[in-house]
Amino acid sequence: MTEVIRRKINDKPVARWTVLVIVATAMMMGYLLNDIMSPLETLLELPVEQGGLGWSSTDYGFFSGAGGFINVFLLMLFFSGLILDKMGVRFTGVLSCSLMLIGVGIKYYAVTSPALAGQMFNVQFSMFNVDLTLPMSAAVASLGFSIFGVGYEMCGITVSKAMVRWFTGHELALAMGIQLAMARLGTAMALSVSAPLARHFTLSTPLLVGLICLLIGLVSFLVFCVLDIRLDKDEIILNAQSSILNSDDDSFRLSDIGLILKNPGFWLITLFVVLFYSAVSPFLKFATKLMIEKYSVAPDIAGFFTSIAPFGTMLMTPLFGSLYDKYGRGVTLIIIGTAMLTFVHFGFSLPIHASAFAIFLMVVLSVGYSLTPAALWPIVPKIIPLKCLGTAYSLIFFIQNFGRAIIPMFVGRANETDPTYTSGMLIFACTGLAGILVAVAMLYLDKKKGYGLEKPNIKD
Repeated sequence: MTEVIRRKINDKPVARWTVLVIVATAMMMGYLLNDIMSPLETLLELPVEQGGLGWSSTDYGFFSGAGGFINVFLLMLFFSGLILDKMGVRFTGVLSCSLMLIGVGIKYYAVTSPALAGQMFNVQFSMFNVDLTLPMSAAVASLGFSIFGVGYEMCGITVSKAMVRWFTGHELALAMGIQLAMARLGTAMALSVSAPLARHFTLSTPLLVGLICLLIGLVSFLVFCVLDIRLDKDEIILNAQSSILNSDDDSFRLSDIGLILKNPGFWLITLFVVLFYSAVSPFLKFATKLMIEKYSVAPDIAGFFTSIAPFGTMLMTPLFGSLYDKYGRGVTLIIIGTAMLTFVHFGFSLPIHASAFAIFLMVVLSVGYSLTPAALWPIVPKIIPLKCLGTAYSLIFFIQNFGRAIIPMFVGRANETDPTYTSGMLIFACTGLAGILVAVAMLYLDKKKGYGLEKPNIKD
C-alpha cells in the first residue's frame, strides 16, 4: 500500500506546496475584497457633495453585516457544502470565485452610479423588529456584498477541503497555518491601502483594484483545477491497483450530516467559532474609524494601525501551527489566544486615548488572532471523521455567519448612540469572554471523550 501511494502527485512536496500557494492565492483575494471597504467608513459617511455617499453608522453597520444575509437567512452556506461534496472542489472553487466577482461588480456600481444618489430604500426584518431606511447606494452595495459573501464562504470551505485532500498524511497543520497567513495578508492589504487609494484617487478605486485581484484569484484556481485533475487520475489508477484505497472523504452521503449533528464536540467547536470570529472579523470593520475618532490617528495611516493584527498573523500563525504539530496543547492555545482577544477589547473600552496604547492592543490582538486559529482548525479532523469533514466545515461556517451578520448591527447602533465606543467594545469583549467559557468546556469534553486535542499532531 505504501509503495503504491508514493506515486500520487500530492506525495511530491513541490506539487502539494504549489497547490497550497495557488488555492491560498484565490482565498487571499477573497479576504482582500471582504475588507476592502472597511477603512472607508468615514469617507462613506461624508455628504455626497464632499465625495461621500451620505451613509450613517447604522447604514454602514447594515452593509457590514450584509455579507452573511444570503448565507444565513437563505441557508446558502449549508447548500454550498452540499454542492462541494456533490460536485467537488474544482467546480465549487470556480463557482465561488465567479460569485465574488459578480458581488464586487454590484458594489462597484453602487459606489459609482450617479443614478442612485439621493434615492432611499426601505427594508424591514420583522423577525428582528428591524425597520431601516437606507440610501439606495447602501442597499445596492449590501446586495452586492451578500452575493459576494456566498462566494467568499464557499471559497473558504472549498480551500479547506482542498488542503485536507492534498495534505492528509503530510504537513496538514502547517499548511493550514500558511493558508490562514496568506488570507490575513489579503485582509492586511485591504486595511492598509484602501483608504489611501480612495483619498488620493476616488472612492471607487479600491473596488476597481479589488476586481482585478479577484480575476487573478479566478485564474489561480483554474491552474489548480489542472493539477487536481492529475490527482484524480492518480487515484483512479490506485483504485485499480489496490482495493485498500479508500476515498470516502470525497463522497457525499446524507447520513453524514446526522453523524456530525450527534457529535457534542462539533457543537462546542461551532459555538466557539461563532463567538471568536464575531469578536474579531466585525471588529476589524469598525477599527479604522475607532483609530481616527478615539485615538486621533490620521486617516491616511489609520488603516495601517488596524492592519497590525492581520500582518502579525502572517508569521505567527504558521509558527504556532508548527508548535501544535510537535508539542500539542491545542485547546490550551485556544484559551490563551481568546483571553488575549478579550483583554484587547476591554482595553479599547477604557477611557485611554493615547495612540501608543492602541498600537499595544493591536499587537496583543495579533498574537491572540494567531494562536487561536492555528490550533482551532487542525483539531476539527480529530473530532469529525475524515469522510464527514467537508460537510462539517460548511455547517460550522454556516452557523458562524449568524454572528457575522448580527454582531455588526448591534455594534453599529451602539457606536451611533455611544460615540465613545465603550458600549461597542464591551459587546466584543463579552463575546470573547463567552468564547473562553466554551473553550474550557471543550477541554473538559476532550478529557471525557479522549479526542486527543491536547496531543501533538505529529506522531513518532
